[in-house]
Amino acid sequence: MKKLRMTMAEPMASSQVRVLYGDTDAGGVVYNATYLRYFEQGRGEFMRDCGLPYKDLETRGYILPLVESYLRYKAPARYDDLLDIETCLAELTPFSCRFHCRVSNSADGRLLVKGFTHHASINWQGKLTALPEDVITVLQGYLCKGHLK
Repeated sequence: MKKLRMTMAEPMASSQVRVLYGDTDAGGVVYNATYLRYFEQGRGEFMRDCGLPYKDLETRGYILPLVESYLRYKAPARYDDLLDIETCLAELTPFSCRFHCRVSNSADGRLLVKGFTHHASINWQGKLTALPEDVITVLQGYLCKGHLK
């Protein structure tokens, strides 16, 4: 499989999460799918930072379901670790958006997971629907401005 390149850039939203015992697997490390929830937390913070809380988009009749994801696991997180989540908007079209995310251990800065989630814009009936022009205008101001590794 071809190696995917995932870069991060400003502006980014930052948030933190403490690993719950229920987030871990029998091996004592954070279960792989849990990182998608952490990515979701990062996206939520990013959208709030833009002044576009996801709940407000839903009220206006728009949903952004996940259509593709990629996660690259670098190191494990464990129960009670404090994690830093950084999220940026890497791509935007009228019908979709792609967020890049990385999760690091807050104590030592070690990268744990990096990846992306790609979302379509649909209405409550499930039909692909362009995002409103005012939403696109705001989000364009928050697109990645450069590339960081």
